[in-house]
Parts: sequence; C-alpha cells; structure tokens
Amino acid sequence: MGRSWGLALAAGERAGCVVSARGAERPGAEAEGPWSCSGVLLSRRAGLVLCHGGIVAPFLSAGAAALQPGAGPPFLGADSCRDDMRLHVQWGPGRGVGARAGRRGALCTPPCSARPAPRGQARARLLLLVCCPAFRASFARLFSGEAAEHWRFAGGGPEPQEPEADAGAGADEGPLLAALGWFALLSVEGRAEAAGGPWLSVAAAASLPKGAPLLACGSPFGAFCPDIFLNSLSRGVLSNAAGPLLLTDARCLPGTEGAGVFSADGALVALVAAPLCWRAREWVGLSLLCAADALLRAAAPALGRLGRHADARLLAALLPPDGGEPAAPLPELGAALVAAVLIECGSVWGSGVALAPHLVLTCRHVAPREAARVLVRPAIPKSSPVWGKVVFATQDTSPYDVAVLKLEEDLRGVPFPILASRFHEGIVTSNTRDNSTGATYPHLNFSIPITVLEPALDQYRQTGDLHLLRKLDRPGEQVRVVWRLQRVPAEPPRSKL
Repeated sequence: MGRSWGLALAAGERAGCVVSARGAERPGAEAEGPWSCSGVLLSRRAGLVLCHGGIVAPFLSAGAAALQPGAGPPFLGADSCRDDMRLHVQWGPGRGVGARAGRRGALCTPPCSARPAPRGQARARLLLLVCCPAFRASFARLFSGEAAEHWRFAGGGPEPQEPEADAGAGADEGPLLAALGWFALLSVEGRAEAAGGPWLSVAAAASLPKGAPLLACGSPFGAFCPDIFLNSLSRGVLSNAAGPLLLTDARCLPGTEGAGVFSADGALVALVAAPLCWRAREWVGLSLLCAADALLRAAAPALGRLGRHADARLLAALLPPDGGEPAAPLPELGAALVAAVLIECGSVWGSGVALAPHLVLTCRHVAPREAARVLVRPAIPKSSPVWGKVVFATQDTSPYDVAVLKLEEDLRGVPFPILASRFHEGIVTSNTRDNSTGATYPHLNFSIPITVLEPALDQYRQTGDLHLLRKLDRPGEQVRVVWRLQRVPAEPPRSKL
C-alpha cells in the first residue's frame, strides 16, 4: 500500500526470538521434547520474554487439564511445572547504534548491524503462565459448540496423537488446543543485554482499523535451523477482530506461534496464538492473534499477586493509555467493507457484494441452487438480515463460479460500488488442487473480471432478463482452454488465396 516498513522491521528484528523447552533426562526415561516456538523480547534490559504457552504445557504437574476454562485462575506460577523443564531463548543480531539504515522500507535479511548480539542460546526460567480471559471468551463464542463445525487449530505444543481425526474445536486435542490463548512470561538468565535499547512500544489493538497493515516477525519451524528461519517476515493486514481475538492474512507457519505482530509504525499489536487453522479439513488462510495490550493487562496484576512487583511495573509501563473508541475503517476500504455481506444458504455460508438495494453477487459454491432461499447479513452495525432467493447460478461445469441473489427487501444505508470499466491482470491468492495427485498448490486461483459480468448484470437489473447470464454456462473455447490450464492456441495461418 505504499507505506514504509522501516520502523516495523527494526522493532521486529530487535524483539524477535525463539524459545525452546525440553525435559531433562531422568532415570529410565529419555529427555522429553524439544518443543519450540517464537517469542517477543519485551525488555532487553530486564530480559523478559513472552512466548506461546503451548511449549510449557507438557511439563505442567497437573497436566493440560489445568489450562481448561474453569479449572482455576487465569494464571499459573512457575511452581505449576515440573522441576526437570529446561528453557532456552535464542535471538538474532539487533540494530546497533552505528548500523547503516539501508534502503528505507526494504525487506532485507539479515539486517546490517555494527554490533550484532550473540546468537547462542541463553538459559531462561518461567515466571508466569497467563491467559487472556477476553480472548478465550471470544474464541469460545466463535469456535465452540454447534458453531465449531469441525474447526481445528494448530500451534504451540505437541501435535495431537491422531492429527487426521475429524474433530471439532471442542474436542480434546491435548496441550495443542488447551494452551490456545495461554502465553508464558520468561526471564532470561544473565539478561539479554546489560544496557539494551528502548523498551518495546505496545499499541492498543482497538486503535487499528480493519485493513490496517501488519508485519509478523517469527521463526518458521521454531528452533529448527535458526540460521535460515530466524525472524522471518510476513506482511498482511488486520482482517477482522472480535475483542482481543484478531485475524490476519499474514502468512504464519508452524513455529511462529508466539511471534510478535507489529503495526507500520513499529508498535507491538499482537502475538500469534494459532498460525494455522482448518475448517472441515480445508486450510483457512488466516491466523489467530491475541492482542498484546489485553495480554499484558492480564499478566501485570498476575505478576503482582505472585510477588514480582518490579516486573509487574515494567509490564504496566509498556501498556498504552486506556479507553478510546474503535478506529474507523481506512478511507480506501470503507465502501468495500460496507458493501460486503455475509450469505447463508442452508448449512453453507460465504461472502457476497451488494451491487444494488435488492441485488447481491456471490459464488455458485456459496448459493448453488436456483430458487433456494438465502439469508443476507449486511456489515452495517445493528442492521437486520434480509431474506432473498437465488435467481441464477452457473452450472457445475461452467468455469464461471457465479450466483445472483434477489432480495425480498432493499438494503438500506449501503454505499453500492461503482463497477470497474477495465481491470489489471496479476495473481489472486488462494488454493488450487490437482485432482489426479491430491496435491494442493497454495496462493493460486482464478478471478472473474467484473467487466465480463457487467453487461449481463446490467440487463437483469433493468429488465429482469437472465438471457445474458445464461450465456455464462456456454463459454467459448478460449475460456475453456484457460480453465484447463492449457495454452491458448495460436491463430492458424490464413491462406492468401
């Protein structure tokens, strides 16, 4: 979006680290682990590190059940874990005072530094396991009970014994799901730096509008090969929020749970709670985040109750001021956010766009049956859902995955978009599956230019005639060839006779 990422890059590189946990060898048993995840170095001077709680969950004396809602207070002290747990923290080179800045906003790896910090592992000890109650409440409301519909989440601990089992979010997945929303606060022995730079800046998640640019800085695969993967960068946006539960489309891989997510001005916004999620065994390209300010507000008083008043004051000093209304949408995204609607057709749901007070465009796989009733929920707050029906849906064999809905009542207060008269070609990111091998190719799909649909939609809007829409079921040879991922045949030579 043309924004400079220099401040976010510097903050991510300074704060990013990897945390690993393993059990010491015991008589008659091998060492447990290791497990690892990403973390955030909150203060170099105090050596405080915040990471995902999943790597600590296997060492809880009471087992993962201690992390379940209602099992006890929303925090656990260091004495809740076994004595044989060993924790290590590893971080990369920071940006020294005399470092050259390089090209502003460039995603360069590794960073240039005049005085790189040591990259060896440092011992650490657990201070606190804490969860964000508001995050857990939002997660339970959205992803538990009948609403779960076979959601699965990964990140922060050992894999469940049967990862292929078709289990919902409410099923028992051991430390993996039980630790979701829990984070560990560690103290690095010897401290990370005797005289570190300024403390990390933390932004209130509510101050960021949907669509705000974000930068995730984490280490894919955790402690595996940090020379290559340490503090990898991924850009995205704030896709949505439900209290302190945030969603981003930044690409986060296994091992980046606990990674810091920063705003464009370098403030810490959130930590990765679950880098991967699936619905009905289909990968969803969004990651769950826990707002950093909500998490620190839960951790600071918990430290005080455990008698660690100095550390509690340090965390409190990182917090932004209270209050403030949720941020307004970005100006360039306002109309698009309001024109987007949620569509429910039986047990299937998806997105659509309102083109007129009574007209909505969506995909055939969302509303596949003509004459079927659908429920359309506008994005405008406090707006009532509107019933409608499918007046047109392309056939399964058509390359155009399109459906048109006519509403029984007009949508009110929606700024309807102006259809583009031309489009630019590039790549739409999604998934494509090879049916012969079963392989999935991420970040590849087709899009339908609105210029292809505009004449048919305009005719239907003015006359109610579906004739041009029906032509979408009879595509030309050129469209069919492209849909089969084949080359468009060159025009045969013409005879001059």
